Amino acid sequence: METKQLILSPREAQIASEKYRVIKRSVDARQRNIKVLLTVQLPDQEGVGQSVDYGQFYPKPAFKDVHQAQETVTIIGAGPAGLFAALTLLEHGVKPIVYERGKDIHERKKDIALLNRNAGLNPESNYCFGEGGAGTFSDGKLFSRSKKRGDMQRIMELFHYFGADDKILYESHAHIGSDKLPSIIERMRQCIIEHGGEIHFNQKVEHFDFSHPTILAIGHSAHDTYYQLYNMGVAMECKGFAMGVRIEHPQELINDLLYHRPSPADLKALGNASYSLVSQVNGRGVYSFCMCPGGHIVPASTSSESCIVNGMSASHRNSPYANSGIIVEIRPEDLPHADALAGLRFQEYTEHLAWQNGKVNSIAPAQRLTDFVYGKYSNTLPTCSYLPGNISSRLDEWLPKQIGPYLRQGFKAFDKKYPGYLTSQAIIVGVESRSSSPIRILRDPITRASVNTPNLYPCGEGAGYAGGITSSAMDGIQAAKAICLHVLKKY
Repeated sequence: METKQLILSPREAQIASEKYRVIKRSVDARQRNIKVLLTVQLPDQEGVGQSVDYGQFYPKPAFKDVHQAQETVTIIGAGPAGLFAALTLLEHGVKPIVYERGKDIHERKKDIALLNRNAGLNPESNYCFGEGGAGTFSDGKLFSRSKKRGDMQRIMELFHYFGADDKILYESHAHIGSDKLPSIIERMRQCIIEHGGEIHFNQKVEHFDFSHPTILAIGHSAHDTYYQLYNMGVAMECKGFAMGVRIEHPQELINDLLYHRPSPADLKALGNASYSLVSQVNGRGVYSFCMCPGGHIVPASTSSESCIVNGMSASHRNSPYANSGIIVEIRPEDLPHADALAGLRFQEYTEHLAWQNGKVNSIAPAQRLTDFVYGKYSNTLPTCSYLPGNISSRLDEWLPKQIGPYLRQGFKAFDKKYPGYLTSQAIIVGVESRSSSPIRILRDPITRASVNTPNLYPCGEGAGYAGGITSSAMDGIQAAKAICLHVLKKY
């Protein structure tokens, strides 16, 4: 396959993307004249071009029929780790039996709609719990910073196989969109069931029986289950994590800051701008997380008397708002009583503070960015995409000392990189607390089994070994492969 690297204007790149098979695409917006970097496959035969079938360039999965299979593996959780573990087991002729505490995609949508209208929270079916996991309705980003977890390209190929757009195969920051990801997850479920696997919804695990291999893929928000496992004596430790707020700017402002006031034609070719920011404040990292151009802020609480926010974008990323988590590194030594669950308790404490300052149901406390940085009450708030509603609050006063002071200095640093970022047009909403898991369930690095609980295979974001959809999916794949290799001897 002959490839060529191209450096093009945004409009030229758009035309080239329609002409060639794109291998990789990224945007260089450091200078006023924005460039798009493309690696393309040169046509080597007639017909390679506009009608390229991207699916022909990777091997199709070979799922086996397991209706009569004697070997089974229990999977707890139907997020990316659980689903990709199930698909991997099918490839090895093993029957996956999946239990999910939440509802299927269709029923989950109804509960999320109620939550967005501030009409009630279902603690088992929301933005965090249910088929597809936390990423399904909170953006569907497929970007991973890790380069050492395995074949990430294969993750993209499987998403594409189940219906994702061609772009996820080559974009440097791939994104499916919360409007399209649910149907892809449904196709994965149908594939698992058609080949003889089982998926059971509305099945919250109350008792664990580790008499046979069990993959634990419950996500970062199943605090009740982690308390239960801790009380059972499953080995775990407190690990570093991050918490903060979600910030929202007008998307037009972010486009001007990052794209240097782009022409309408360039903006159409590029799409709304996103950013990645990081600063060190007194030796502590402050950085952006899950930046959502053209997106919305959403309520991500899983229990009453807590207020948690997250962000999402639909596939077109065309809302007038740009939001991002801005979070602060938190270390175990920052916490009182630093046992294995110290981070969980700190999350819950801060989320309860946010709920107390939000006053009613899912209404979230908010403050103008400039007022937060300079310590003022916001008499008015900018318009905001957060549907349940905001109430003005002094986040600068009640955010814990491990978070608030670092955020204020971080925002000042970000303004030096992008002058105009620190503006009264921006609003911060609290709290962004579930960016990562504060615990790690200890496992053997080779077998991937719990170090002290036989037949338990913790994996994914909640178990402390991943951070997002793709790395969680890969961790689920590797957990399934480890069981096939070390327990079932399928290799």
